[in-house]
Amino acid sequence: MTFSRHARLAAQLALFLALLAPRASAGPPFISDDPEPTDYRHYEIYAFASGATAKGDVSGNAGIDFNYGATPNLQLTAVVPLGFDAPSEGPGAVNFGQVELAAKWRLLHQDDIGIDLAVFPRLFLPAGSPRVGERNVSLLLPVWIEKDWGKWTVFGGTGCVLNRSAATENYCLTGWTLTRQVFPDLQLGLEVYHQTSPVKGGRASTSIGTGAKFDVTENVHLLGYIAPTLQNASSTARYTWYSSVLFTF
Repeated sequence: MTFSRHARLAAQLALFLALLAPRASAGPPFISDDPEPTDYRHYEIYAFASGATAKGDVSGNAGIDFNYGATPNLQLTAVVPLGFDAPSEGPGAVNFGQVELAAKWRLLHQDDIGIDLAVFPRLFLPAGSPRVGERNVSLLLPVWIEKDWGKWTVFGGTGCVLNRSAATENYCLTGWTLTRQVFPDLQLGLEVYHQTSPVKGGRASTSIGTGAKFDVTENVHLLGYIAPTLQNASSTARYTWYSSVLFTF
């Protein structure tokens, strides 16, 4: 394999990992989040795996996403992932991904003004190795909005990530999701998501994803999501995916 081939793979991997970073901040299984915090004094724990695929290369994260309702309007979050890289050529790698610490604070209530609104800052801390984990601190600063009517819900918003690295740059993301409670135990949704480039000289990406949540029991839930990339798929990722088992109590 030539040096240029190595360089292209390294650049693609860095981009894939940067693209995946917001996913853990998303309202699973979607990339966009909703403004509703975890119920007061309750827990939501996701055992998840997420990734991106392009030209036979697969990279992503698998781990635990822990959420606690600290107050009626405040959710505390910690994500501890393992990052993985499985290139189509050469050896793969597994190591710690970026540890995330976050707090979702709901500022406006739908019962009062017709919408829910929350801020959800997330701090990404470096971990792992250069192959499977970003080596710089970054901060996501988003605003999320939600409106419910009957069995339908629309939520989403926008935010920007502040990066501290010579190879990366600040970038912004926007996503909106429409869901419907099809059956008492099944919710389906459609999402449109756009993100500017997180690396210098990179390109923006836009995707349309579909997701589902199935309630196995009152406390165990299955979630899944897949999103083909419509804009600049050849230089970002052909599609992204997410799956998890959610435990609520």
